Amino acid sequence: MLGLVVPLASIGQIANACTAPERPFLPERPEDIREYADLLRSDFEGYIADIQEYFRCLDAERARAFQEAREVSEDYGRLVEILE
Repeated sequence: MLGLVVPLASIGQIANACTAPERPFLPERPEDIREYADLLRSDFEGYIADIQEYFRCLDAERARAFQEAREVSEDYGRLVEILE
């Protein structure tokens, strides 16, 4: 039973690692946008970089989950074979 606990804990760690970035704030008033243009531009560029990293993380998690599902399916096939 302990063997089942470790992979489940690992799954949680991987899933938690894929955290979507917070959406950048854009003021409503054009005057505020102009006044804080450098800060806003930096926030938006940071968001774009972070969201790309987030997508890469999700892609990696998806690939890992498919591989795990394939392995579990094979294990289940062996289980059924032994029990028949």
